[in-house]
Amino acid sequence: MMDVKEIREYLPHRYPFLLVDRVLELEVGESIVAIKNVTVNEPFFNGHFPDHPVMPGVLIVEAMAQAAGILGFKTMDKKPQDGSIYYFVGADDLRFKRPVVPGDQLRLEARKISERRGIWKFDVRATVDGDVVSSATILCADRKV
Repeated sequence: MMDVKEIREYLPHRYPFLLVDRVLELEVGESIVAIKNVTVNEPFFNGHFPDHPVMPGVLIVEAMAQAAGILGFKTMDKKPQDGSIYYFVGADDLRFKRPVVPGDQLRLEARKISERRGIWKFDVRATVDGDVVSSATILCADRKV
């Protein structure tokens, strides 16, 4: 379990782009389960369908990638302050099943598939109340800054 204070040690992102609020489960080298609480106060809702607020799909993908990033950093036993950054570099088989709206709690799940020469592959998905809202295979790259 990680709270937002510890999450900020493993992700370089800050408000409004820190999209992981809590880590519920973490098995180093294997998988992670985290959450993002979606509130009407999110800055993107002012301009993204303001009369029918919907979380942008790219931010759902970013939230899944951030969860995978925490898993990667914890697995490598590195932190951004050590001069390492974890870039989202690609997605395959990306799907969106339903909109995410204010009041939803995104459950972010990532499972490590492989790692080769600093390129990590993860199976990720986001659910709300047990229903899949998005899934993909994503790639992240560990690089020095």
